[in-house]
Parts: sequence; C-alpha cells; structure tokens
Amino acid sequence: NLLFFYSPTQLRAGEPPEGKKFRLGGLVTVGSARREPGSLEVQFDVTDNRETVTVSYAGVLPDLFRDGQGVIALGTLADDGRFV
Repeated sequence: NLLFFYSPTQLRAGEPPEGKKFRLGGLVTVGSARREPGSLEVQFDVTDNRETVTVSYAGVLPDLFRDGQGVIALGTLADDGRFV
C-alpha cells in the first residue's frame, strides 16, 4: 500500500476531502515554529514553495522535526484554514 499526502497547493485548491482526516506534506518553513512557554501546542508553517499552510500540533515534536526538513502530518482542516 502507498501512503499519499496532499501538498499545501492541493489543500488550497480544495482537493482534500472535507471533514475527514488526511495527510499534509511539505517542508517546515525556516523560523516558523512557535510555542507558548509551558505549552505543548506548537504552530509551524508547511510549504511546497508555492503555498504555505499553518499547522497546529499538540504534543511532543518528533526528534527528527527541524526547520527546512520534510514533514507529513495527519489531521483535518480547521474553519480558520489551519491544519490541526
């Protein structure tokens, strides 16, 4: 089985299924990760060098999470356009 993901450009074009979980893939934008002190929720931007999507993630980030590196996240699109 192959695991596919949608890029930020495909997400902005409305290709992912509405109201269902899907995978978002791209590169973590350098310097975009932000977290409130004492919180486990982090926000960062994912880009495909055409479009950018903000991702909200709650929990401990994987050891391989780095600026400029590839990431695939599983979640849904919130009403405000964030990927959660």
